[in-house]
Amino acid sequence: MRADETQQGEKTEHRICWTRDPLPSQKKFQRLEQRFKGFSGPVGSGKSAALCFEAMSLAYVNHGRQGMLAAPTFAMLRDAAQRSLAELFDEQDVEYELKKADGELTLKAAGSVILLRSLDEPERLRGTNLAWFGIDELSYASEEAWVRLEARLRDPQAARLCGFGVWTPQGHDWIYKRFIHTPVAGYECVRAQPFENRFLLDRTPDYYERLESSYDPKFYRQEALGEYVNSRADRVYHCFQRAVHVMPQVYDPRRPLLWALDFNVAPMSSVLLQRDGERLAVIDEIVLERATTEEACMEFENRYRKHAGGLEIHGDASGRNMHTTGTSDYSMVQRYLHQAGFRDTKLSVPPANPPVLSRVQKVNALLTNALGEVRLEVDPRCRELIKDLEEVTFKPDSGVIDKVRDPQRTHASDALGYAIWQLFGDRPKMGEINKRLF
Repeated sequence: MRADETQQGEKTEHRICWTRDPLPSQKKFQRLEQRFKGFSGPVGSGKSAALCFEAMSLAYVNHGRQGMLAAPTFAMLRDAAQRSLAELFDEQDVEYELKKADGELTLKAAGSVILLRSLDEPERLRGTNLAWFGIDELSYASEEAWVRLEARLRDPQAARLCGFGVWTPQGHDWIYKRFIHTPVAGYECVRAQPFENRFLLDRTPDYYERLESSYDPKFYRQEALGEYVNSRADRVYHCFQRAVHVMPQVYDPRRPLLWALDFNVAPMSSVLLQRDGERLAVIDEIVLERATTEEACMEFENRYRKHAGGLEIHGDASGRNMHTTGTSDYSMVQRYLHQAGFRDTKLSVPPANPPVLSRVQKVNALLTNALGEVRLEVDPRCRELIKDLEEVTFKPDSGVIDKVRDPQRTHASDALGYAIWQLFGDRPKMGEINKRLF
């Protein structure tokens, strides 16, 4: 891309063009003339380039006016959109000034200002008129934030009023309804095709093959193929099949044992696992009605006091919170296991729990990935976990797990999910992970 300048009397005209052939979907998105437009595509489809090009183009078209580049959170804004835009300007020798404290980026030649904002507090979006706005990762933003920015798109001196966003599909959400299913007047969306980004595939030919092994089939269709899959309308653990995943497991006392806990009084639930490379076997569960953490430890000792291999503790990050007694659940577990003679023990619990949908996706991907590989099996004795995997559902028209319909459900599967996320999820390489207890 390039911003070329030509003099016409006292007025400077800026012509924006691509320095390399844009992808078909990027070119189509650029040419859309609707007031509100979207770019929907799978991961790796060139959404960031389309977003940044459009932002730069509108900043030049609306000479001397103010626009906004936004993202659902400050972290997303800083790490993705803002960085990509700055790299684009540097690459194309576009002079700009960034005021970090004010969240403003000024294009010197155009005299335009780009406000850099987060959308996590929509009420803060009231105020200044805008000539344009663009949103990265729109599917993670609220409809309220979009509506607030629509209302700010009212600069009377703007040469071209436009609001746009780029995103990867997230099922039948508000974006699907507004842009895809029954488009609102004045809206249009370009849907990028899978495997369209030849630049990505030239650099990383096996990019999508790797995703197939990491994603469950529905998630692969959404993330890699860009389909609008209504995955929230059915079972949470939709990849689970009793005939495929339930079979007797052999416990080996000489191999490491993974104990994953969900700290809940009624019931107190935990699962026991053993790992073989990239495969996991759930060998047992401990589900106690109205039990304390100490009582769960007592039952664990009764069953596994002769375990000779190492012991790794996983579970709910809220177990780190201090109780009125001045101790946490994991402190209780640590003390009890030490007194019971377990010495080769380590804690593998993050400072905070992962996003629920991300954790669920990892469980589904281990049950059956997009290649049809099964890497998670459950022993028939794990009756409560099996019920969870078969019966836990989302609330209607939401991505929220229904924990009200049956209070006995979700606890064992939550414990399993915490362990799987720590073993296979996108966790940080720092903090309390794998810190030894003793």
